[in-house]
Amino acid sequence: MDGASLGPALGRVFDRVFAGLEEARAAHVPQLVPREVGSVVSIAAGIARVSGLPGVGFEEVLKFPGEQYGIAFNVDEHEIGVVLLGEYWRLQAGDEVLRRGHVVDVPVGEHLIGRVIDPTGRALDGLGPVDASVRLPVERPAVAIMDRAPVTEPLQTGIKVIDALIPIGRGQRELILGDRQTGKTAIALDTILNQRDQNVLCVYCAIGQRAAGVARVIATLREKGALAYTVVVVTEGNDPPGLAYIAPYSATSIAEYFMEQGRDVLVVYDDLTHHARAYRELSLLLRRPPGREAFPGDIFYIHSRLLERATRLRPEQGGGSLTALPIIETEAQDISAYIPTNLISITDGQIYLSPSLFSLGVLPAVDVGKSVSRVGGKAQRAAYRAVAGDLKLAYAQFEELESFSRFGARLDEDTRGQIEHGRRIRACLKQPEFSPVPVPAQIAVLLALGEGLFDPVPLSRMPEAERAVAAAASDIPAGVSARFGSANKLAAEDRAAVLAVASEALRPFLSADSTGEPS
Repeated sequence: MDGASLGPALGRVFDRVFAGLEEARAAHVPQLVPREVGSVVSIAAGIARVSGLPGVGFEEVLKFPGEQYGIAFNVDEHEIGVVLLGEYWRLQAGDEVLRRGHVVDVPVGEHLIGRVIDPTGRALDGLGPVDASVRLPVERPAVAIMDRAPVTEPLQTGIKVIDALIPIGRGQRELILGDRQTGKTAIALDTILNQRDQNVLCVYCAIGQRAAGVARVIATLREKGALAYTVVVVTEGNDPPGLAYIAPYSATSIAEYFMEQGRDVLVVYDDLTHHARAYRELSLLLRRPPGREAFPGDIFYIHSRLLERATRLRPEQGGGSLTALPIIETEAQDISAYIPTNLISITDGQIYLSPSLFSLGVLPAVDVGKSVSRVGGKAQRAAYRAVAGDLKLAYAQFEELESFSRFGARLDEDTRGQIEHGRRIRACLKQPEFSPVPVPAQIAVLLALGEGLFDPVPLSRMPEAERAVAAAASDIPAGVSARFGSANKLAAEDRAAVLAVASEALRPFLSADSTGEPS
């Protein structure tokens, strides 16, 4: 094509292009997207007051400048009270606020296992962002009553005093309470460590804890290999109170995802005392009416709707379970205070840790008399019921007699025997931290204890003798060990086999005097 004909050809091409653009422009109808924009009226510690959003819904997420978010909490006619979830000190009056059109949610899924995140799903472990393709609201309705199944499977904690006397079932809500520094978190961590190879996933939720304490817990989980089946949700003491408020709900939504897949999940809330205080702080800043101890009137409801989500599903619903271990801190051993009594009435039992026992070196410092499990007894293994049936009564009688004997009264031979037997019960129930005991070892120790095999052992050698019996449990015939997990009671020949192994293990300790030297 020569130059003379190229010009008209290009002209025709341009004409067609321009004609197409003109047709597209004429056919285009602008799609206007309405957008509600408000503004910040005032900022306080963790909350903001916003105006100009008349259509906002309760607990709807609002976006602030700098990728900061908040939750609409007080929805009034002219002003909205917003709980902030980020660095609220970066905001100021007059900042623009946008509606997001959804409630606060959290990423869920298999990719969270082994990760450390905050309640909004932001990674805190330096391993990169988490996959947010599947998200669930942090606030979800509890499972319907007709979709729940009875608690029939035990959740083994690996702690002898709990598994034997205060058993926990899968799907139960068992409160752990006691004064500060009595070992509450240690019991929860021991329970998590014992879930290895038990097909139980764990979610540990730290609410308003010190950074050093959280780092210590995570290091323990990583060192013991428990992080491989655990999700850690963290808010620290210097985080906004809004994050502490949504933390347990986020952890529960993560756990519910796995429960709905038919898996067994354990959730630890450490602790709900900080959660209640964070909610009280937010409520007072939002000028909600205070009640007893300045807590708002719905303080009971925020915990009841959280713990009601723990359950066991019927087989038709997948058969998964969510077991909750909330932790509460008491002051001066006052379990009748406002928040402890609320939680005791919501949960299915409590494990009370006594400062007196802790100071005496009885660890774990579980006060058997004040502790109870209202559901777990139905889930306890039949072998446990057979060997630990009278143990709680014998231990309670011993504690009463021991208190009486301190007055210097003359005691008859039977009473002295009861006291000596009780001291050996207490010695056997002691257990070091982070050393869960497997089921066969527990049953061997408890059966030997119930049959009085430890009574001739000098008290000074009891820890050594108890460890010897626990180690010898590996010599129990495989057929007998397999029946420990069944629903059938121990047969006479099974008991005889276990007692024979225990007697052989205790033989070196029976020929020694109280100093531990051979007689």
